[in-house]
Amino acid sequence: MKKITVALALFSCALVAQTSDDKSQDELKARIAPVGQVYLAGAVVENAGPKEPRTGEQVYNAACFACHTPGNALGAPGKQTADWKPRLAQGLEVLHKHALEGIRTMPARGTCADCSDDEILAAIKFMTEGV
Repeated sequence: MKKITVALALFSCALVAQTSDDKSQDELKARIAPVGQVYLAGAVVENAGPKEPRTGEQVYNAACFACHTPGNALGAPGKQTADWKPRLAQGLEVLHKHALEGIRTMPARGTCADCSDDEILAAIKFMTEGV
């Protein structure tokens, strides 16, 4: 009889644990659910990205300036400073490769995940202009 009582007690505990687990899952889903939605009557969004290629200056102002401003703390070469000379000595192709793949503290594509390869190259040319 004791074995049956113990078995029933364990079964009850397992059932309660499962029920509370389901409840906590529901609570979790409620906590992380989106707060709202955006509705644009009649709008059809095909491609929210830019239609025309951005200039080097546009890419710099949108993504590169935070790290490539002269005097920044990250050690990235500032726009149109002599810091670019040793990098330019390696060749523009190497600079472009490093910008696409990332190097040292610079992530791949900097902070412009939606930039094309040509836009990245245009930004490099803009930052190295006159050096």
